[in-house]
Amino acid sequence: MNLSRIFILRPVATSLLMVAVLIAGLLAYRLLPISALPEVDYPTIQVTTLYPGASPDVMTSNVTAPLERQLGQMPGLSQMSSTSSGGASVITLRFALDMAMDVAEQQVQAAINAGANLLPSDLPMPPLYSKVNPADAPILTLAITSPSLPVIRVNDLVENRLAPKLSQVNGVGLVAIAGGRRPAVRIQANPTALAGLGMTLDDVRTAIAAANVKQAKGGFDGPARASTIDANDQLQSAAEYRNLIIAFKNGLPVRLSDIAQTVDDAENTRLAAWAGTPEGGSRAGVILNIRRQPGANVIETVDRIKALLPQLKETLPASLDVQVLTDRTVTIRASVNDMQLELMLAIALVVAVIFVFLRSASATLIPSFAVPLSLIGTFGVMYLAGFSINNLTLMALTISTGFVVDDAIVMIENIARFVEKGEPPMQAALKGARQIGFTIISLTISLIAVLIPLLFMGDVVGRLFHEFAITMAVAILISAVVSLTLTPMLCARLLRHQPEGVQEERHGRLYHATGRFFDRTIAGYGRILTWVLDRRGLTWIVFLATLAVTVLLYFAVPKGFFPDQDTGTIQATTEADQSISFAAMAERQQALAELLLKDPAVQSISSFIGVDGSNTTLNTGRLLIDLKPHGQRDGVPAVLRRLSDDALQIPGIRLYAQPVQDLTIEDRVARTQYQLLMSSPDMAQLAKSTQALVERMHDLPELVDVGSDLQDQGLQAFVQIDRAQASRLGVTVSAIDTALYNAFGQRLISTIFTQSNQYRVVLEVAPQFKVGPEALQSIYVASSAGAPVPLSSVATVSERPMALAVNHVGQLPAATISFNTAPGVSLGHAVKAVQDLMAQLRTEGHMPLSVDAAFQGAALAFQASLSNTLLLVLAAVITMYIVLGVLYESTIHPVTILSTLPSAGVGALLALLLAGLDLDIIAIIGIVLLIGIVKKNAIMMIDFAIEARRTGLNAHDAIRRACLLRFRPIMMTTAAAMLGALPLALGTGIGSELRRPLGVAIVGGLLLSQLVTLYTTPVIYLYMERFSDWLAARRERRALEHARADRAA
Repeated sequence: MNLSRIFILRPVATSLLMVAVLIAGLLAYRLLPISALPEVDYPTIQVTTLYPGASPDVMTSNVTAPLERQLGQMPGLSQMSSTSSGGASVITLRFALDMAMDVAEQQVQAAINAGANLLPSDLPMPPLYSKVNPADAPILTLAITSPSLPVIRVNDLVENRLAPKLSQVNGVGLVAIAGGRRPAVRIQANPTALAGLGMTLDDVRTAIAAANVKQAKGGFDGPARASTIDANDQLQSAAEYRNLIIAFKNGLPVRLSDIAQTVDDAENTRLAAWAGTPEGGSRAGVILNIRRQPGANVIETVDRIKALLPQLKETLPASLDVQVLTDRTVTIRASVNDMQLELMLAIALVVAVIFVFLRSASATLIPSFAVPLSLIGTFGVMYLAGFSINNLTLMALTISTGFVVDDAIVMIENIARFVEKGEPPMQAALKGARQIGFTIISLTISLIAVLIPLLFMGDVVGRLFHEFAITMAVAILISAVVSLTLTPMLCARLLRHQPEGVQEERHGRLYHATGRFFDRTIAGYGRILTWVLDRRGLTWIVFLATLAVTVLLYFAVPKGFFPDQDTGTIQATTEADQSISFAAMAERQQALAELLLKDPAVQSISSFIGVDGSNTTLNTGRLLIDLKPHGQRDGVPAVLRRLSDDALQIPGIRLYAQPVQDLTIEDRVARTQYQLLMSSPDMAQLAKSTQALVERMHDLPELVDVGSDLQDQGLQAFVQIDRAQASRLGVTVSAIDTALYNAFGQRLISTIFTQSNQYRVVLEVAPQFKVGPEALQSIYVASSAGAPVPLSSVATVSERPMALAVNHVGQLPAATISFNTAPGVSLGHAVKAVQDLMAQLRTEGHMPLSVDAAFQGAALAFQASLSNTLLLVLAAVITMYIVLGVLYESTIHPVTILSTLPSAGVGALLALLLAGLDLDIIAIIGIVLLIGIVKKNAIMMIDFAIEARRTGLNAHDAIRRACLLRFRPIMMTTAAAMLGALPLALGTGIGSELRRPLGVAIVGGLLLSQLVTLYTTPVIYLYMERFSDWLAARRERRALEHARADRAA
């Protein structure tokens, strides 16, 4: 059956069909979104509750625990982690990959509502949730500064005019205002002056709450006119509060200005942010960190924001400077552009190879149509499948150039052979297409079969390579269709037979030189092949040796998870002493930022400190460092080492920096790239085991930057209440708590409502009364007996250590140990070292079974991928065997074809080892693809050998003839596949670290397997044929014996 016949005979219909495919592909290309990687985010939601003045203990028990109980019951929740610190509770919820974000969002809102009645009644605002992964770096960072306006005013403008509009942009999950000093009226009371008047801070609070109101008052409706009632019931500014009479004593009014200072200041004075560039230095301002929703396309979201920004800038005063500090899309676009260039280069190289082999411009023209057509046609299917143009889909297309051209080469080479024999082009095309049609179909089906296991990979990695596998499968399918339709039709029209004499005249010296070279090469190959076929035992030894070396190399090659990308952005966490004050932390953070700005690679830095939704303790700060363009600086690892060394110059603060990655598997912000999670119901045991493990991990040479988030050395002023004495003096415990909160908690006691926003009135004692625990001497508590009672008469104060933050995972106390791998150490070796250490600690009794330890994020995904690696390769081999068995209706031939695989494995692993690359997910995909490419050579040989056997040749002559006949197309297809992967292996542009392992594995595998399989495959074929003949003879003997037995019976 000749599938190509109708297309060869109807050139117009075939051409128009191909033009239709081309147009559809080009239209789809313009509509395809661009991204760094396929969308693989876990649906993640963060619930933040702020309660100024509350200790970590109060936040844990009164806010986090009630919410966790409700949130922990949601179906589809895969992990819940929380951090409770002074004044903030942050709960991160990660749902199953297949959970719809909208459904997760509804569940979270319902759970918050259910837990609301258990939360403190004086929470300034209810828990807020945002659809954002806290471990994901902001996609865009804006710095808003002003040379003339104070930061509080800048913040007000940003919060009212900029942030709400940016939050509305499709794809934005959260617009976080760092250093957000919201305007407020602060009342700084003098507790001693109040006590002299027989009053307490609670009296001030009650008086202000009663004096500042804004509520409905009704209206009049007379016979002719109607009017609404309003009053001067609300006090708007600090000046208006000063004259407020809060009580009468001895007939004289006590005004607020008599007992307190009233100032217009920030609602939370313990927040600060700075933006810095090497030219302008570091300036205080407001930082807008714009985070995307999980699943949103980064480039589209940033484009929408940038289109809106000029319009929003017009609504702001001219003295406000809005500057883009970090833009994640710059490197994504550059890396996709680089990838597209590499794709073009691959196409050009592949076409050049064909020209060198076929030595004919008209014959080269045919694959020059077929390759771009197959790739462009793929864009149409990608668009329909909802894919994007990203590094992985472009990698799939680049590697496909080598595969796609194979089908065209095989078809052209076969038809060209008949043309060279002197047959008319039309006849040659019909004959050649019929002869090779089955080979092309079997090549295509067996190649797609290799990709099937990729579709069944689980979790994030599976999602990641889903697009890769489908894109490649579609390109290969379209290429097979083009090779069975357009290619033979063009061959019938473009290939011409040149008689010998004419050829001599028309072609130049180069043509003849290459011709002689190919003839000599084939003759040389024939001589070596004859020698090899006579010494089959030696070939078997070579084959078995490659098999053994493959296994050895697999264990020798260092293992990794995903290549570290250089995205031009570094995310850093700073940490100071656990009892540091806000002012001291601000000084150190600024000094560090100023120092880092001097580094030649740094373009800008945004930094912030203070407790908010993204930074949970006072002794930690955040930095986002934007680096100069790729060509103007060193690679990220070198820059990171330099910055870490520089940071050591600033005493009292540590820097933990890591490069921002496009693939974020974590759902918690950690100081380093890899984490180990410890959890236990017993908090004391957890702290002990964690410290023991961290100390021992410091000694491991495989690890650097080891640290834990266990912060239990903060200072606590503990107020020991004498309950009996308090009762005697008419003082309740509630009154003591209230007095302390009024004095030291930045308590929000009233709200000023305006048409654009709501501002708070904050009550506290004057700054000089809150320097240290001795200030408690001046605090008085309301008493039912009449006059206020000094706090010192009913309580004593002592200082003791406390936890700065309480971490939970799955409602159990937890601690995260973070670490990086030492330079030159693979993740596999690091994970193994940590596992061995934990086993040792368990046997020594330092880590009881009640303490659970498990890797998190990338380290956990690495463990899962490691167990799947061999299964994936095995699945690819089994799928291949089944498909080949079905195609050849034989259980023997597939074994011959699959015998080519060990040499490819050796080549790939050896190339990775020499290039200093880890065997990571990308390299594994390369090896899986090799299984598909390498077996093509064997298929071509075996197909022709089977056909030659049908003409009556013996196995030895048949395979020898097949090898020599198919030598040219085998060399062409291998060279094409290798040159398709070469730009990936040698690329040095942005994002090249992601592509190199794939290119190196394929090029290395092809080089070695090509050398080995040209000789081992024929030998194995002969042995398999002999085995097949033996089986057939045995079956015949048995049949004869049965027949004799039947006759005798």
